[in-house]
Amino acid sequence: MFRLRYAPFARQALALQAGVLVVVVGVGFALVGWLFDGELTQQYGTRALAVAHTLAADPAIAAAAAADDPGGVLPARAEAAKLASGALFVVITNRRGIRLAHPNPGRIHEPVSTDPSEVLAGHDTINVEQGTLGLSARGKTPLRDAAGAIVGEVSVGFRIKDVRENVIRELAFAALFAGGALLLGFVGSVLLSRRLKRLTLGLEPHELAELVQEREAVLHGISEGVVAVDTDGRVSVCNGEAVRLLGDSEGGLDLPPALREALDRRLPVDNVITVANDRVLVANYRAVRRDDRDLGGVLTLRDRTDLENITRELESVRTLSTALRAQRHEFANRLHVLSGLLQNGHSGEALEFLHAVSDSAAPASGHTVDDPYLQAFIDAKSAEAAEKDVRLALADTSWVGTRVTAPVEVTTVLGILVDNALEAARRGARRPAWVDVALLEDGTTLHISVVDSGDGVPPGLAGRIFDSGVSTNGEDGRGIGLALARQAARRLGGDVRLAGAVHDDHGAVFEARLPAALQPAGRPA
Repeated sequence: MFRLRYAPFARQALALQAGVLVVVVGVGFALVGWLFDGELTQQYGTRALAVAHTLAADPAIAAAAAADDPGGVLPARAEAAKLASGALFVVITNRRGIRLAHPNPGRIHEPVSTDPSEVLAGHDTINVEQGTLGLSARGKTPLRDAAGAIVGEVSVGFRIKDVRENVIRELAFAALFAGGALLLGFVGSVLLSRRLKRLTLGLEPHELAELVQEREAVLHGISEGVVAVDTDGRVSVCNGEAVRLLGDSEGGLDLPPALREALDRRLPVDNVITVANDRVLVANYRAVRRDDRDLGGVLTLRDRTDLENITRELESVRTLSTALRAQRHEFANRLHVLSGLLQNGHSGEALEFLHAVSDSAAPASGHTVDDPYLQAFIDAKSAEAAEKDVRLALADTSWVGTRVTAPVEVTTVLGILVDNALEAARRGARRPAWVDVALLEDGTTLHISVVDSGDGVPPGLAGRIFDSGVSTNGEDGRGIGLALARQAARRLGGDVRLAGAVHDDHGAVFEARLPAALQPAGRPA
């Protein structure tokens, strides 16, 4: 099997335009020629009739025709008029249509070759007829005597060949203009075809159709968000996933500031983690060029929200498991001590050891946290802080007498705030480094306050500390934790805020309010 190879669309368009131009100009030229030929023929007929009127107005000619020209003066008068006007012939007849004057003397006294009845009835005529001298444009008029009676006719004719020659001469000039118009149209068609080829990047219509179909399939068939922008940074194409991830506002897509700046400045973006609405996104941006021509750029977005949530949940589970493992080791050690004392018969010492363990396990005076999630979390973070040479303590004013109903959100918010505080304290100049956590129950609302001994938040970042990508560490890939903490708090109807950027005695103070995070008082756990 073989496939037909079609000419490129630009050539087809050029050929079609050239063909249309040729047909239009050709038909127009032929129409003008036909109209011009008819007009000239009519003009020659009118001219012939004017010459005939001039001769018919001469009383001597009418008198001679009425008497059948006994003196033979009419042939000379007709020949003079023919030479003066340049006509093919001038014929004069009597009342019966018998020639009294004719360019060919042998035709005199013969009937005319065409029907004279209409003229002899008193009517002027203009027509094209075939006579003894050939095809001619003729004008005929009645010849009247002094009393007004019709005594003959005067017929004057001009050769049609002369008319055609005049038409050809005039059309020759018109042909120059038609050729110029055709050439101009052809040049315009060539330029239009070239521009069409540039605009379509040299692609054929069927290729463009295939590209559109493939683009629609790719855009709406992938799980990533795709946003295409033109050279001015305006969004030209986006798929449904991009609208879902970014959100659609009145001004268009709700792009985070970092991505908007990258698009405006045409900066490449590689796996940048950002937050848009309540989604954690991984963004990439690449410029698009073809044949050294700037076509804009493409922004791709991958949703990492679920992965980030799972990571946070796993971190919470890891923290809890670490705390439980530490408690298990401590409990096993105490059991070993107690077992050894009893096996050796030191019952009194064993009893004293049990009292000592019970006193150490009792909550410190001044604060109580009954929820096992919070207890395990604080224990695990205290052990982690100790490894970083930072003291983590629960404030004496803490009070949570009920259970947590949203452990994932609570541990996410608390974990991010504590992790940031531990890092700030470790990097800060104050020694010893410390972090204080306060937890307070207010009905079903949990209030969290975290204070560290770090250097605080610089004044220039205080207003943007919750924006995605803003970090006091100045490291790439950081600056997403506080944004996630605020999102988790807002899912519960609360919020996270910076209560104090820096103080003489401590660093930053972050507070969180988490409504509906606790069970109502008196409700069984």
